[in-house]
Amino acid sequence: MSDFIFVYGTLQRETKNEMSLFLKDNSKFFTKGYFLGKLFDVEDFPAAVKSENSIEKVYGSLFQIADSKTLFSVLDVYEDVPNLFKREIVSVFTTDHKKIESWIYLFNQSTKGLRSISSGDYLKYLKED
Repeated sequence: MSDFIFVYGTLQRETKNEMSLFLKDNSKFFTKGYFLGKLFDVEDFPAAVKSENSIEKVYGSLFQIADSKTLFSVLDVYEDVPNLFKREIVSVFTTDHKKIESWIYLFNQSTKGLRSISSGDYLKYLKED
């Protein structure tokens, strides 16, 4: 179990949509960070999968969860768990080089044919596109 959730896409506080505001109301921003993974563009949202390659990183934000039952009852529906995404615990590396075990939503479909976001940073990618 973990008291943290790592988000890398539409749930980041910079996106300012209904679900990112819900996350903000039910957790507290902790720090920026990354996990070892690959990021893909699925039209209106990004999708991440884990990687064993230390060069492949997905960047995002780490939040400390206030009430996991409330938070996940809403976010699991938003993320279409277990069809589109699955919720797992991964190691997140913070900007000050700490390792924190955190919940994350990982893509639960094939990434074949999806456009790779090589920077691993969805917010940066949105600005470039």
